[in-house]
Amino acid sequence: MFRMAAVRIASLHIYPVKSLRGIALAEAEVQERGLKWDRRWMWVDPDGVFISQRKYPLLSRISTTLTPAGILLHDLTGKLPPITIPYQPAAPVGLEVTIWNDTVPAVTVDPACDRWMSSFLGLPLRLVMLPESTRRLVDFRYAHQQEIVSFADGYPLLMTTQASLDDLNKRLPAPVGMDRFRPNLVLEGTGAWEEDTWTQVTAGAVSFDLAKPSARCVMTTIDPETGVKGPEPLKTLAVFRKQGHKILFGQNLLPRQCGTIRVGDAVTTLPTLRNAPVPL
Repeated sequence: MFRMAAVRIASLHIYPVKSLRGIALAEAEVQERGLKWDRRWMWVDPDGVFISQRKYPLLSRISTTLTPAGILLHDLTGKLPPITIPYQPAAPVGLEVTIWNDTVPAVTVDPACDRWMSSFLGLPLRLVMLPESTRRLVDFRYAHQQEIVSFADGYPLLMTTQASLDDLNKRLPAPVGMDRFRPNLVLEGTGAWEEDTWTQVTAGAVSFDLAKPSARCVMTTIDPETGVKGPEPLKTLAVFRKQGHKILFGQNLLPRQCGTIRVGDAVTTLPTLRNAPVPL
């Protein structure tokens, strides 16, 4: 049965352009492939392969803002003037792009945006958008109903809890912010790592299945204020959150239906009998 707890949504976040800085929202529309606008754009190299902070940590120094005209980008290093990514490309050209093990159809967006990022990183790049017609499937080993995903690494949404971050920060030499982990939903009112024991969460009228714990990468070690890498928090997480070769923080979610969720929404959780992260 469902356990009613004083758990609420503390914050909501989207990352319209893969690997750039995110946007905090008061409410968000849950769609089939994740939150509206979340990771619908990304830059690719001349071979059509996506780029990310893993190789180019300075991407963390570009902010994104939703405006009526499109996604406004600000170069926080001060090298380039702002530029706007249009919500709809004026003259899209189809091409195949590769993100991890998936090769999917995408469309080009704007040559001016291509030149902007190419200048920022010093290599030839193209900005692409994920069209509604593209159906990129979630890993069949963890999907429930052949769910689809955007340009996110693998799942429609990522959930974390403030209590787990608080516990981690007690162990770190210096605390880190939740932005290191790039979640879509942050919950408050839980116990530390309590999310390991859930199979489902419901916020408002929208329910989500927990697909699997989130395996974390080197992106969590990039300070978003400087773009500089360090050893933490992965070094400390590996001491007590490592399972096999994976270091875990947060939970990947699969939406059961579409709808609107809001900061402050009460969250209901469905527990499982497991007391630790499921094997990967």
